[in-house]
Amino acid sequence: MKALSVLILCTLAGAAAAQADRSGDNLREIRFADPRGDLIVRYGQPPPRPAEARPAFAALDRNGDGAIDEIEARAYLTLANDFDYADSNNDRRISAREFQRW
Repeated sequence: MKALSVLILCTLAGAAAAQADRSGDNLREIRFADPRGDLIVRYGQPPPRPAEARPAFAALDRNGDGAIDEIEARAYLTLANDFDYADSNNDRRISAREFQRW
């Protein structure tokens, strides 16, 4: 009898679950109705953070050799993550022209 009650309760809770899309913040919400109190589960990705201001090429080229290597690119995480794309000639250095094109 107790197992049957639990089964019925779980079935009702599952049937009463309502999923709502909260537009704007990429979060979803599921509500489970329960006689002891509602259970709300929120999940999803947080909204993207705004990109940081792009520094000048000269500020990233710390050794003044006219190119940004992988170590220098780490000072600007967006560039470090995109290093292979920005380095269009695959010489493992980003020239001023490649930086501007990127």
